[in-house]
Amino acid sequence: MARAFRWLVALGLLAGLGWLGLRHLPPEWDPRAPLDLTAAPNLMTGLKLRRLAVQPEACFAALETTGRPISRIPDRDSDIGCEIRHAVRLPASTRMTPSTPFATCRVAAAWLLFETQVMQPAARQHLGSEVASTRHMGTQNCRNVNHASRGRRSQHATANAIDIAGFTLRDGREVTLLRHWDSGGAEAAFLRALRDGACGWFRAVLGPDYNAAHRDHFHFDMGPWRACR
Repeated sequence: MARAFRWLVALGLLAGLGWLGLRHLPPEWDPRAPLDLTAAPNLMTGLKLRRLAVQPEACFAALETTGRPISRIPDRDSDIGCEIRHAVRLPASTRMTPSTPFATCRVAAAWLLFETQVMQPAARQHLGSEVASTRHMGTQNCRNVNHASRGRRSQHATANAIDIAGFTLRDGREVTLLRHWDSGGAEAAFLRALRDGACGWFRAVLGPDYNAAHRDHFHFDMGPWRACR
């Protein structure tokens, strides 16, 4: 009986210390604080990003912290698994070509972190310039995985993914996955840095090393499956 009482006291003390610690945490380290996409990332950033899966309004609020105009896309029902929920025009800081696509808010939030924390630093490090525009191959496409006639729906079916084919730098150079992934030069190092860094923000990252279907693009999504290939 005395031993059980001591355990209860110890657990109570630990709970009290944890509560006091949470009360005095700075906002950037407080897991309860909203995600700030303009703040320097830390261990809490990934947790808060994942939490947006069940907090769509918190996702929109996070996008608003960037100061960029947010253009919401109306929800759209579908009886074949291609519904659109909580989507926005991608608020990219660099130009998207051929046009600005829409994607789920979670993809948009992950993309902004990828841009600022991975893409631009990698471009400066490996290529001595920054990315001016990104060429994408679309976000929403009502289809199954790998365009199969049967099977589960692709994350593209609900605009929860984006495919990236290449980049144009501010100095005019173009870098594409089809030309440069196996080139062995600075462009290849840049593209591999993007693949590796994207895995920190997106749930699934697939590229040319995954299979022939991805030889010319990266696939980034915020679906339930974790992959970095």
